[in-house]
Amino acid sequence: MTEPPESSPDVPGRLFLIIGRLSRSLRQASAPGPGHGAISAMSTLSRCGRMRLGDLASREGVAAATMSRIVSALVDSGYVHREPDPADRRAWLVALTTEGERLLSDVRSTRIHELSKRIDRLSPEHREALAACVPALEALLGDDERSRD
Repeated sequence: MTEPPESSPDVPGRLFLIIGRLSRSLRQASAPGPGHGAISAMSTLSRCGRMRLGDLASREGVAAATMSRIVSALVDSGYVHREPDPADRRAWLVALTTEGERLLSDVRSTRIHELSKRIDRLSPEHREALAACVPALEALLGDDERSRD
């Protein structure tokens, strides 16, 4: 006999909602600035270094036209710059500027601080459970992260 739906936890569904809502909530805790797509692109540039627009779009899972708009706004704001690709002078590479690195560091710091405050409000049992599940959550990302690097 199977358990009724209300008593069997839908772990994937619940995780999907929780992670999405937590991520959105932490993004909203940051000061106004570049949107989620721009911050994500900047994070990729910070982690991987300069790259062609098409490669950045591919890593971010968006169309080249979408990434072109994101990068143009970031260039206008002074957070990234374009430079000729030495391997193909017709192509461009995009890279973070010092100001972009500073902004990204500030955004991360703000979001981590907000998450830390929320974790501190948990019961000791929930904090321990959360710490214990971190390796499992990292394993869920493992294959995706390895394929991006």
